[in-house]
Amino acid sequence: MPIRFLIDENAWREALIEGLKRIDPSIDAVHIGDQGVLPNRTPDPVILRYCELEQRILITRDVTTMPGFARDHLQAGHHHWGIFYLRRHRTIGEYLDVLNLIWGASEPDEWIDREEYIP
Repeated sequence: MPIRFLIDENAWREALIEGLKRIDPSIDAVHIGDQGVLPNRTPDPVILRYCELEQRILITRDVTTMPGFARDHLQAGHHHWGIFYLRRHRTIGEYLDVLNLIWGASEPDEWIDREEYIP
């Protein structure tokens, strides 16, 4: 199974999804607020549960509240397929390069319960 991404609503939706699709149209990336995905303003615990059930890595800029909710999620006996926090003051190109590398050079289970800052 290839890696699947969920782009949080606080990340750059169009730039990240369109950029990933330009790199490779088969990259599975959806955004909160997309039809058939979670609605905008979904609480962090619900996002984490969705990522767990849908086996999606979460891409977010939310370094304020998400780490605490992720910790609570794990302590409650749940898991997630990885959380990538986007560092500030980076270019979209830098994010896309790292996400493309992750997508092409790793397996989904390598990221289970891991939280990483990229790039």
